[in-house]
Amino acid sequence: MTTAECIRQRVSCRRFQETPIPREDIRRVVDLARFSPSWKNTQPVRYIVIDDPALKERMARECIPGQGFNTKTINRAAALAVIAYVPGLSGQGDATLTESQAAGWEMFDAGIAAQTFCLAARDLGIGTCILGIFDADAAGRLLELEGLRPACLIAMGYPEQWKNGPGRKETEELLSFR
Repeated sequence: MTTAECIRQRVSCRRFQETPIPREDIRRVVDLARFSPSWKNTQPVRYIVIDDPALKERMARECIPGQGFNTKTINRAAALAVIAYVPGLSGQGDATLTESQAAGWEMFDAGIAAQTFCLAARDLGIGTCILGIFDADAAGRLLELEGLRPACLIAMGYPEQWKNGPGRKETEELLSFR
């Protein structure tokens, strides 16, 4: 699969087969995701993958209150990745490079890593769905993420079937030159 094909074929997947994902394949995904760029190459992102069904169910129940749609997605997934970051690590750590963007830069780095993670998974035939609506504090407590802040969750598994993604705006609507 070419890079362009992988980008075009990566879609959010919410229905998965019951087949578990071998841990070696998850390691391969993270091995590729670790090459994501980060501000000043600080590499603040960490990957916590939950493949224990009981813990995954607790995450869905305790960290996604009132979000039945996302709860179902997590419970259907073979595994759940928590993309987390080390607070204060992006850039120089003291934000001296640029005060105007320092506050949210770790989330930016985590977002780049999440997309790279999803593309690497797609290349291995693993479907993903990035979930941003969750209680990060509850997830941190449940998983005992000392010194880490969860940025997003990624449900992952082998899709029941690959579907086409939603329509996209044309390039002309998105691009301008100056």
